[in-house]
Amino acid sequence: MTITPELVDVLPAHKFDEAKLLTWLQQAMPGFGKRLDVKQFQGGQSNPTFLLDTDSGRYVLRKKPPGKTLPSAHMVEREYKVMRALSEHTAVPVPKVRVLCEDNSIIGTPFYVMDYMEGRIVSHAALRALDRSERLPAHQSAIDTLAELHSVDVNAIGLGDFGRPEGYVARQVSRWTKQYLASKTDDMPGMDELMAWLPENLPSTDECAIAHGDYRFGNLMLAPDKPEVIAILDWELSTLGHPLADLAYYCLPYYLPSDLEGMRGLQGENLQALGIPNEQETIARYCAKTGRDGIDDWHVYLAFSLFRLAAILQGVYKRALDGNAANANALEVGRRASLLAQVGWRIASEGKRS
Repeated sequence: MTITPELVDVLPAHKFDEAKLLTWLQQAMPGFGKRLDVKQFQGGQSNPTFLLDTDSGRYVLRKKPPGKTLPSAHMVEREYKVMRALSEHTAVPVPKVRVLCEDNSIIGTPFYVMDYMEGRIVSHAALRALDRSERLPAHQSAIDTLAELHSVDVNAIGLGDFGRPEGYVARQVSRWTKQYLASKTDDMPGMDELMAWLPENLPSTDECAIAHGDYRFGNLMLAPDKPEVIAILDWELSTLGHPLADLAYYCLPYYLPSDLEGMRGLQGENLQALGIPNEQETIARYCAKTGRDGIDDWHVYLAFSLFRLAAILQGVYKRALDGNAANANALEVGRRASLLAQVGWRIASEGKRS
């Protein structure tokens, strides 16, 4: 069974000059061919993504959204840089990138093109779309792939300048506080509490790795025929950062309700019946793969991840109000920000530990 993203005609807000794009691609990619059919992937909240069907094969194009965007968001140039370094120098599974265009005059914003890959994407961590026998190995592959990413020597693959190697959580708290305030629409007490608490309760240890920033099943492609991760997608939020922030983000479904549409939560699910690991098993496998004895300050990473996701969803909500979001259900997504902030503040105030 193949689970493939839905393709739609290019949304009116995201239309661009396809003839101009074709001319540019013919020059940038020798042998590209004369035919170009463009469809848009439905889903994803930020950088619009398109399928290019051409004489020389199928490719995926990702671009910045049109209109005004928040400062430092939607950096497709960074996505291209990290994926290129990983595909050329490591075994971390990423799509092969082809070309980057930073010239706004071609389709209105910067964009890059990468190879299209056949595979399965299951967005909910319960993995109901897979056979039960595939669910545990799929989760294990996801954790092993994350551990592999975090084990990459950033300097050895030319990414030493991809971010500042220290103070990631502190910087992210500051950044997403600003982004949240820039897109705030309603009062959200949980966010106010977290914005005050997090700077005073930063992790006691600092580490540096490539942090994906949005590591979850919806951004992982599984092989068509086996429960194995063949590509990590959507590198928009990646930087040099604290690896445990990625792990905490991956574990967020354990803290979110399963009965709320779009939250992708696992609370209330029978994990054993589903055949998927619990949080302790997930953390233990990651620690074994990365040579850790355990994790201090786990509640801090969880609270931070919930705060950051709430800020991101608030931005999605604001863009939807402004008529500029890539996904039809963005308004619904934005309304979930408040719940994330509440859960984050509860974990922070209770000092929940793994």
